[in-house]
Amino acid sequence: MGLFTKKIGIDLGTVNTLVFIPSRGIVLNEPTVVAISLDTNSVLAVGVDAQTMIGRTPENIIAKRPMREGVIADYKITEAMLKYFIQKSLGKLQLIKPDVLVTVPSGSSSTEKRAVIDAIINAGARAAYIVKEPVLAAIGANIPINSPSGNLIMSVGGGTTEVAVISLGGIVTANSKRVGGNKLDQAIIDYLKRRHNMAIGERTAERIKIEIGSALPIKDELHVSVRGRDIVTGLPRNIIIGTNEIVEAISVRLKEIIQVVKLVLSQTPPELSADILDKGIILSGGTALLRNFDELVVKATGVPAYVAEDPLFCVAKGTGLVLDNLELYKRSIMARR
Repeated sequence: MGLFTKKIGIDLGTVNTLVFIPSRGIVLNEPTVVAISLDTNSVLAVGVDAQTMIGRTPENIIAKRPMREGVIADYKITEAMLKYFIQKSLGKLQLIKPDVLVTVPSGSSSTEKRAVIDAIINAGARAAYIVKEPVLAAIGANIPINSPSGNLIMSVGGGTTEVAVISLGGIVTANSKRVGGNKLDQAIIDYLKRRHNMAIGERTAERIKIEIGSALPIKDELHVSVRGRDIVTGLPRNIIIGTNEIVEAISVRLKEIIQVVKLVLSQTPPELSADILDKGIILSGGTALLRNFDELVVKATGVPAYVAEDPLFCVAKGTGLVLDNLELYKRSIMARR
């Protein structure tokens, strides 16, 4: 990277996209949503503006998430979105194209990785670098990944759960499953439909999860008022639900998430297992903020678990640290162009 080259890191998530610029920090944090006009096939809104349209658009406009389960589901829309985010972060009048580092799930195929690189280049980057998400999450959580010691990072985002044991700057063993916060939201939607004959949207489900959700039952339940559509009458309706109903609703999906960390622990070399038992599991990503999620991990694995500082921003901060120290982290960078 040249002396005067602009450098930006992008945490390209299923739910949110964050942009990090060295020396400035996180400059953008917006929903990974794009609104499109079906009449003209053009982009009408991106990010926050597009998210407000989800579930509220007329038939000639669709608001959609172009990323699904951590990978690109709609290439053209992702490219347009990235162009918008890069321009918004750097300003439209950029004479020098930036070098962009972006995250990819550890389980991405070579085709999926190539799609990310191509989308970044076509969105206006001079060069594109990709690094596996758990590595960036670990770096952003201030884990010394280059030390000859085992560190276990568990990053649970909107679309994927990424678990990796990292030592000497590389991944020793890892597993990733396409289940995350979005699947928890869908489980809440399905539960209310099944148990209360009520239809709700994605945004309402996410609000319920954040406001009263928990990974384990709690004694003093929290309650929230939920508005939706009665499936039987078709009329608007209001109900009150408590935390322990949400625990029941998301329990199956949480078991899937826990299985990922159990599998990685079972594949970890004994010397590194001892390190992990000593240091614990570091939790990052939005789902790490779910009440009692760390306790669930401890209960299921017998290994101490700690929520990283600012778990939502670990990956984005990791991109910035890698961009600032390319030589130090060169073994972690997978692809460039």
